[in-house]
Amino acid sequence: MKLATLAALIAAVEEGSMRAAARRIGCSQPALTRMIRELELELAAPLLLRSSRGVLPTAQGRVLYERAVRARHELEAAADEISQIGGHMVGKLHIGAVPLAVMLLIPEAMRTFVREFPQIQLRISEELYVAQLQKLRTGEVDITVGGIPDDLAAGEFYVEPLLHTEMIPAARKGSRWLEARSLQDLQAAPWVYTGTDHRAGYARALFERNGLEAPQQGALVNSTLALLSLVSTGDYVALLPRQIARQSWLASYVSPIALAEPGLPLQVGAILRQELALAPVVRHLLTHLHRAAHHINRGDNLLP
Repeated sequence: MKLATLAALIAAVEEGSMRAAARRIGCSQPALTRMIRELELELAAPLLLRSSRGVLPTAQGRVLYERAVRARHELEAAADEISQIGGHMVGKLHIGAVPLAVMLLIPEAMRTFVREFPQIQLRISEELYVAQLQKLRTGEVDITVGGIPDDLAAGEFYVEPLLHTEMIPAARKGSRWLEARSLQDLQAAPWVYTGTDHRAGYARALFERNGLEAPQQGALVNSTLALLSLVSTGDYVALLPRQIARQSWLASYVSPIALAEPGLPLQVGAILRQELALAPVVRHLLTHLHRAAHHINRGDNLLP
C-alpha cells in the first residue's frame, strides 16, 4: 500500500469529488482514478461510491480513510519530533479545549508559548469533552485541556493535572436570581447547560450532589461565547469557574450568586495519547500550561 494512493483516497473522501481531489494532489483525474482502483484491487473491496453528485466512501472506504488520516498524522508528528530532538522546534499541535479551558488556561498559556516557540503552528478547537476524546483516539487532536473525568479509563491516556477549580452559579447584574441563598431557590431558574443534552453536565452534577433534582434547561450551548452572552443579557443562571466568575472584566455584566452550598469541585488537566507524552514540544507546552495554572491559582488577573 503506497502513501501516494492513500493520499489519493484521503483527498477524494474529503473533497467529495474526483476532479477536486485530483486538483488538490496535483495529478490528472484519470491518474487519481487509477490510484483508487489500485487500492480497491489490493484490498479486494470497493472504497468509493460514485454518482453524478460526486463520491462518498463505502463502509470499507471509511475504515481505510480514518486509518490513513491517523497514519499520515503519525508520520508528520514523527518528522516534527525528530526535528525537535535535534533542537529545531518546528511542527504543529492541535489542542482541543473544552469551554472551561478556553476561559481559564488557553489564553495565557498560548501567549507565552507562542512567544518562545514562534515556529510551532497551534490550532485550537473548542468542543465538548466527549468529542475531544474521540478525536484524541483518532489522532485528529493532539491534546485535550479541560475537566478530568472520574470515569476515564486507566492507562488509555496520559493525564497531567493542572489546577483545581470550583464551578459556581452566576447571573447577570440586576437579575432576580442574585437574591437566591440556596440551590433550592434556583430550581425554578432557567439554566444554561453545556453538553450534548440536559441529562449531563456540571449543573445537573451540582444539584444531584446536594440531593436535589436538576433544574430546568433554559438553553443548551457548546460555546463559551454563547454561555456568557446568554447569562450577561438574559434571565439565565449558569455555572462558571470561580476564577472566571470573579474576574474584573466580567464584573460589569455578571455576578456570582452567594449560596449556602459550596460549588462543584473540578480538576482541570491536559489529556493526551501516551506516545506524545515525551515529545519535546508537548513537554514545553505542558510547562506553559502549568505556568498559566500557577498564575490562576495565585489569583492573578490574566484576562483583559
